[in-house]
Amino acid sequence: MAVTRRHISSGSRFEAEIGYSRAVVDGDYVWVSGTTGYDYATMTIADDVAAQAEQAFRNIAAALAEAGCTLDDVVRALFIVPRREDWPPCWPVIRRHLGRARPTSTLIHAALQEDAMRIEIEVTARLTRSA
Repeated sequence: MAVTRRHISSGSRFEAEIGYSRAVVDGDYVWVSGTTGYDYATMTIADDVAAQAEQAFRNIAAALAEAGCTLDDVVRALFIVPRREDWPPCWPVIRRHLGRARPTSTLIHAALQEDAMRIEIEVTARLTRSA
């Protein structure tokens, strides 16, 4: 059986300008690219890191929904924060969105594309198929 690859876009100008997809569905897995706290409808971003994390999870959840799954299907998460002190304020947000899935996760401290970006989140989810 041939696997069909499906690309999902959030409508972010970054996807078109850089040449990537918000998410790719391939087989039983959904890979969601590094997602920041931009509200893609308005192309605005909050100053607060926890607010950015909330928006990033809304963006991720929208891509997962289009793929046919939810945050509860996430099996792996990668978090990138430029400033160490920004990590602890994100914990309650992460627990609220991923606490049921309890995926494996990694944190990296690194600069992001723009100074306004204070967190970037990438996830992999596994589609659950009904019998």
